[in-house]
Amino acid sequence: MLEDKFGRRFHYLRLSITDVCNFKCNYCLPDGYACDTDRDFLTLPEIKTLVNGFTSLGTSKIRITGGEPSLRKDLPEIIQACASAKGVQHVAMTSNGYKLESDIQKWVDAGLNSLNISIDSLDPRMFAAITGHNKLEAILSGIDKAIALGVKVKINAVLMKQYNEQELQNFLTWLKVTPVTLRLIELMQTGDNVTFFKQNHVSGMPIKEQLLKDGWGQLIRDKAAGPAQEFFHPDYQGKIGLIMPYSKDFCASCNRLRISATGKLHLCLFADQGLDIRPALQSADSTELQAQLIQLLGDKEATHWLQDGFTGATKHLAMLGG
Repeated sequence: MLEDKFGRRFHYLRLSITDVCNFKCNYCLPDGYACDTDRDFLTLPEIKTLVNGFTSLGTSKIRITGGEPSLRKDLPEIIQACASAKGVQHVAMTSNGYKLESDIQKWVDAGLNSLNISIDSLDPRMFAAITGHNKLEAILSGIDKAIALGVKVKINAVLMKQYNEQELQNFLTWLKVTPVTLRLIELMQTGDNVTFFKQNHVSGMPIKEQLLKDGWGQLIRDKAAGPAQEFFHPDYQGKIGLIMPYSKDFCASCNRLRISATGKLHLCLFADQGLDIRPALQSADSTELQAQLIQLLGDKEATHWLQDGFTGATKHLAMLGG
């Protein structure tokens, strides 16, 4: 089992397969994707070696991320490689939903269990203003298809004061009849969005207090769950999650490690550098990889230091898929 010096165990791998994204979200890539890094992304054989190395050390959940992972033509093969690895119980993916309506059946056939789709507004005009794409209707149709296929669906919405802070009631109305989990995510400061962050950061704590006041109950987190605090209400088909990285002890329950699309281990989303493990992947030696992972995990810190304004090497969230 992968365990750090603080006793935290890591069941959960977030695997980025590309840093390319075709959306222009104002909090992440407002000017669109810029090809300013090496695009020699992990190959399918390297991904198989990576997955086998992690699962032999207790990883049971893999989330495929980007950029936008559906931009890779071999995405179904990558999903299948993750789903077929011994010990993997759950294969998830985070996507902007651009290809959801057309490709969800292929992803499910390959072994996808759950899906997180980014929808920062249910107002089509605001959605287009945030993302640069008029795709909300097609994405919502794709979500209906995913639910019909038995996929567990979560919706990611980044809270932004000047854009969607007043939309909570719209989301609640939708959750009355829609069996998804809405995850409200506090805007995080990165290297490229300092001014935007200062203008738009909204704390999730007042929302949590209001939910509890309105009769929502808090769910107990599973060992392989992400960082959200989740809430349910008997009158709603959907649930609400809050991701509050600036809250006290946010990092105490950390259970995930990240691999970049070019084969670097990031011990934290906001680590000051990625640690190159690609030579072990290219040698196809999972034993060598396991030894390297155990050694490198000794450098994981207790917290991300976001509360002190530290953003590490993370210029924008598309680098590692959040």
